[in-house]
Amino acid sequence: MQKSFFLSIFLLTAQISFSQNLATVFEKSNGKQSATYFECINYYKQLAKTFPAIKILTGDTTDAGYPLQVVLFTADKNFNINSWHQQHKVIVLVNNGIHPGEPDGIDASMLLLRNLAQDKIKMPGNVVLAVIPVYNIGGSLNRGSFSRVNQNGPEQYGFRGNSQNLDLNRDFIKADSKNALAFEKIFQQLNPDIFIDNHVSDGADYQHTMTLLTTLHNKLGGEIGNFLHDVFEPALYKGMKEKHWNMCPYVNFEESSLKNGWEAYYDAPRYSTGYAALFETIAFMPETHMLKPYADRVKSTYSFMQTVIEQASRFSDDILAKRKASLDAVKQQKEFALSWKVDSSKYDNITFKGYDTSMNISDVTGLPRYYYNHSKPFEKEIKFYDYFIQSVSAQKPKAYIIPQGWHDAINRLKLNNVTMHQLQKDTVINVEYYKVDDYKAMPKAYEKHHRNYSIRLSSYTDTIHFLKGDYIIYTGQHADRYIVETLEPLGDDSFFSWNFFDAVLQRKEYYSDYRWEDIAAAYLKQHPAIRKQLEEKKKTDASFAASAQQQLYFVYTHSPYSEPGYMRIPVFKIVSK
Repeated sequence: MQKSFFLSIFLLTAQISFSQNLATVFEKSNGKQSATYFECINYYKQLAKTFPAIKILTGDTTDAGYPLQVVLFTADKNFNINSWHQQHKVIVLVNNGIHPGEPDGIDASMLLLRNLAQDKIKMPGNVVLAVIPVYNIGGSLNRGSFSRVNQNGPEQYGFRGNSQNLDLNRDFIKADSKNALAFEKIFQQLNPDIFIDNHVSDGADYQHTMTLLTTLHNKLGGEIGNFLHDVFEPALYKGMKEKHWNMCPYVNFEESSLKNGWEAYYDAPRYSTGYAALFETIAFMPETHMLKPYADRVKSTYSFMQTVIEQASRFSDDILAKRKASLDAVKQQKEFALSWKVDSSKYDNITFKGYDTSMNISDVTGLPRYYYNHSKPFEKEIKFYDYFIQSVSAQKPKAYIIPQGWHDAINRLKLNNVTMHQLQKDTVINVEYYKVDDYKAMPKAYEKHHRNYSIRLSSYTDTIHFLKGDYIIYTGQHADRYIVETLEPLGDDSFFSWNFFDAVLQRKEYYSDYRWEDIAAAYLKQHPAIRKQLEEKKKTDASFAASAQQQLYFVYTHSPYSEPGYMRIPVFKIVSK
């Protein structure tokens, strides 16, 4: 009897000691501190050694010199990624620390994985969880207490910029960072059905701890887009309410009247959720409220991920079937939207818990200032404009051709599982192509680029000589949305808009006026139609008529001496007849 008593005490003491060893930095600090990068990674290593349902995959190196890692959890301990879709499992991918000053997801995921491993919450057999512990490793290592001036804790946190000072949540198409290249490789390998990118808000003040940015259901499109809006998203809101976290959509305003409601945030492909939508993946960006206590923000993030897992299990058949149907439909789709705008004729009614705004005198300036009055909370039904329609579109060609020298574009296409083939010999092909008539470039740098915008194009058809090794990309792939939205110049985040092809915007050959005068005169004698165009333009354009340089340039651009590649976007299209 005495031996049994002491054995029970020993086992209880060992269990308590073991449990204490698995307490996170967040828990040990009573919700005031966030784990450092190394504390986080070492914690997952400890979990992986202890629990056979957890495995850590090491990906490619990031800009900080450390590899991107992924923590996998599967109830049946099967870590064969290629088999998960065949076994009809819903794959949920969670990304943390893209903005390391917003570390809620980092700490919440540590709690979630441990509690799943200890069976404190049950992992459904039809769901697999993959977690990126810290995406922006360089920003996470750059810790401080002052960069997030709007934010209420934790005591220390990372910095928004990565090791190149890039905002990684603008990098999912251009992929300037090694982080993005490593992420896209992981994303394509996992092919997730659901993607979660954990964040903390900036902007307005309100009562909600958790808000949710969902990728636009019209933009996601197809059966999966309708299912997201009509079924899955409402189930998440209901599940969070049952856990006592009343969510509302991401609050896309700061100092404005609510009487007309607000618009859903437009998540272009540069953002994580917009990138995921290119592959028909349901994507969420939970945004906890910056002014709420850190402990509450972490707990609500934990509850959101738990709710997603629960609802993914409940609707697993629908998610898998409707996503497959949408991917198959993309292969057959003829027209693709390149840009979207709000449909102001449609909206959903949502419940918003906010604070009245007032004016008082600033202690800093002595002038009137705007503030949220916490003594005057309110709850209102608000119009939420979350229906979008396409504003620019393009027809999908039979194939695209890209000359092999444009490595930046080609490498990113390959990374995103785009099937392409190299020409086996020099070949002459009849193609369509664009020439740039006009464009503007951003005067100030935006994420290391001076982006092109206000683009005006003309379309041409010609027979072009392509070289052995040039790439041909036949459409009819699951990746068609990614292909079209990056290669069509008018796409919101096209490769052309991100300066991938800017070398064509500068001439490489030119002429001396005195030499070209004689050649141009001879050319006009041989081509009276060009002479006629010249004379007509002189009659209608006084400045042109007074400028010898403009007239010489006009003749040059209408002659075979003008280089054909100038202002010609190096993406060619084979169009089905």
